[in-house]
Parts: sequence; structure tokens; C-alpha cells
Amino acid sequence: GLVMLVIACPCALVISTPVSIVSALTAAARSGVLIKGGVYLEAIGKLDAIAFDKTGTVTIGKPQVQKIVPLNEHTEDDLLEIAAKLEKPSEHPLARAILQKAEEKGISPAPAEDFQIYQGLGAEATIDGQRFWIGSHRFMHEQKRKESPEAHTAALDLEDAGHSVVAIGDFTHICGLISIADQARPNIFETFAAIRELGVKKLVMLTGDNQKTAETLAKEVGLEDFYAELMPEDKVNAIEELKKTHAIVAMVGDGVNDAPAMAASSFGIAMGAMGTDAAFETADVVLMTDDLSQLPWMIRHARRTLQIIKQNIGFSLGIKALFITLALVGLATLWMAIAADTGASLIVVFNGLRLLKRKSSK
Repeated sequence: GLVMLVIACPCALVISTPVSIVSALTAAARSGVLIKGGVYLEAIGKLDAIAFDKTGTVTIGKPQVQKIVPLNEHTEDDLLEIAAKLEKPSEHPLARAILQKAEEKGISPAPAEDFQIYQGLGAEATIDGQRFWIGSHRFMHEQKRKESPEAHTAALDLEDAGHSVVAIGDFTHICGLISIADQARPNIFETFAAIRELGVKKLVMLTGDNQKTAETLAKEVGLEDFYAELMPEDKVNAIEELKKTHAIVAMVGDGVNDAPAMAASSFGIAMGAMGTDAAFETADVVLMTDDLSQLPWMIRHARRTLQIIKQNIGFSLGIKALFITLALVGLATLWMAIAADTGASLIVVFNGLRLLKRKSSK
């Protein structure tokens, strides 16, 4: 009876999963990948599809002003100053690019008044008693701003070149256009290829940019699927559509516009170094070094963790079954039962601790 009591003690079985999870989370953190719980580690190992935000995720997140096109008797500096005043309160990457260009030209914009922000589209405010607006080409059409043929042609030419176009105007005419472009992350083509080799076939890019800019970048980085001109709620809808055909869907982003889509996904992955606080808080996984090439390692690491957990559970149950059988036929002694229980626990622990040695190559 005492032998059976010792053998039935589930010590090894109880610790088989926690020791593996803790070791795996520790190893990931040491490699710059912060995973906020074992449930997300399991989800990573069973990943089916990944959606990527464009700016700051697929690209390096440092967009730069490429061209300033003043219209209707405005100058470049005049247009840039108006744009900087309108963008000063914004955290959007395109706003930061405009403010950086203004700083380079020695323009220190005074704050505008009476701001009204159109999330994901643009903004308007009062400058020296006059109402101005700034926003995307789509924003210009949706708000029925007056657009001259000259402005329309210039905007299309810039979009065809793969640039994001920001329009600035008052309520009588368009003051001008500013084109902004960002660079794709180094080696991202190889990163996407490595993810596909791991069996995650569905990779999608989501962006608020125009169709042409999105298409140009998607071809450059090797993505076949992309959705352009998306509002934050549109990104949520795109995630929901992916979840209808894929069990586990991750969303990778860095901005406040990505937070709703992250919350809607199976788990969110944030770019930690340059990401916003909203993205960091919403995300379940954070890439502390902003290095997307850690994603293939993270997937392999999660799958290896699940494999070791299965090994531990199988070994624990196998040892128990063996010694219960021996006890039933009278071949197991008390000391053998104690040794088996303690030994199984130690083996499970050391097997789980092997995960601590797994480090990202980056």
C-alpha cells in the first residue's frame, strides 16, 4: 500500500510543464524576446498566419520627406511650417518625418489651436486665425476638400513612385503636397522566407498607405498579400477575416493604430525599441531589439518547448505506469518507488532546463 502511495505521487507530472515554460520564457527574454506568459508561448508554437503593419514593422520606421510640392503661390518653407504646426501633437511616423524636416530647415513651429484629429486620416487646426487641414490623399477625397487637376496629377505621380502623400490645405484651396518614403528593413525578404519554411504560409501586410505604395513595398519584401488604405478599424476587420480561415493569427505592429488589431488577434507582437506605449501594453510578445529576424527563432523555440513538455509528460506517465505494474506483481520495493519518483522529477527538471541554452543567433 505504501509503495503504491509513493508511486502514485504525481511530482514529476506536476512540474513537467512549469519548469519547461519558465526556462523557455527566460531564454526568450535573454534573447530580446519578451513573452508575457506560457499561453502565448503555446500559441506561437501553433501559429498559422501573421499580419504585419507596414510603417515601423516591415519598414525601418524612419520615414523621410522626399519632396515638397508647394501649390497656389505657397513656398516650400511656408508649406513645411504649416504642416509642422499641424503635425506637432501627433505621434504618427509621417508626422515625425515632417517635424524632422522642419527642424533640419531651422523651422520651429508654434503650436496651432483648436485641434481636431481624424484617427488614421489626418487633422485640422487653427493657425493665426485661419483653419488648415492636413491628411492623406484619401482624407482629401472623403472630406470633400477642393483638389485642383495639378494637385491630383502630382499626388498620383508621387504615389506611383512608391511614396506616401500628405496633402495640406485651407478651406478654399490646397496649399501643397509632401511626399514621404520609408525603407524596408534589412534582410526582411529572407526573414519572411524563413517563416514560410516553418509552415506559416499566410503572411499579410496591413497599411493605411495608398494601394500603389503598398504594392511596391510588398513586391520588394516578397509578400503576395496586402491590404492598403486601412483605418485602424479596418485592420481589426482584416484580422477577423484571417481568423475565420486560420486558427492562430498574430499581429505585428508598433503604433497606436495597431493596438486594436493586436487586441483582436490571437496574440499581438510589438516592436519594443521604437513602438508606442499603447502597442507595448496591448502586445503579448515584445521584440525588444525591433529585429524581425527573431521571429523564425521564436517560432522554433516555442515548438521545441512544446516538444519538451510532451517528452516530460510522456516520461512521467511512463515511469508511473511501469512501477505501478511492478508494484501490482510484487516486484517493486519502497526504496525503488522513492528512487523512481525522485529520479523522474530530476530528469523532468533537467530536461526542461535544457531550454535555457537556446539563444537567438542575433
